[in-house]
Amino acid sequence: MKEVMLIIHFIGLAMALGTGFANLFLNAVASKLEPAEKGSFMSKIAILARMGQIGLGLLLLSGFYLATPYWKALGEMPLFIAKLSLVGLLLISVSYILLTLRKATKQGNPGLLKNLRPLGMLNFFIGITIVVLAVLVFH
Repeated sequence: MKEVMLIIHFIGLAMALGTGFANLFLNAVASKLEPAEKGSFMSKIAILARMGQIGLGLLLLSGFYLATPYWKALGEMPLFIAKLSLVGLLLISVSYILLTLRKATKQGNPGLLKNLRPLGMLNFFIGITIVVLAVLVFH
């Protein structure tokens, strides 16, 4: 069962971090478009957010299972604590982004979305840091 969960974990990682990489490059393209084109372009790539959410969900489900043997030794694993803390921070940030997206859609106010770009970039770097910590903890 551990191997299956590890495969699910890596698929979730590919989906979640893949969304961050895609957004990084697609936002660079979008920044060169006219405002009308930019809105249309961004609405067409919004499906990436769903892919990231699904990937994050897979990571969480498989991560809880994979971390089970380490809970007793958690106090002796500061890098694992740091990794888990960053996962918590990432979940809070993603939740805020989702709430803001819902609010912007409900109000028909795309202006709210411009404030999310820096947070999305931060999430991307938090995700990379989580991967680095995971490698250092479980090498």
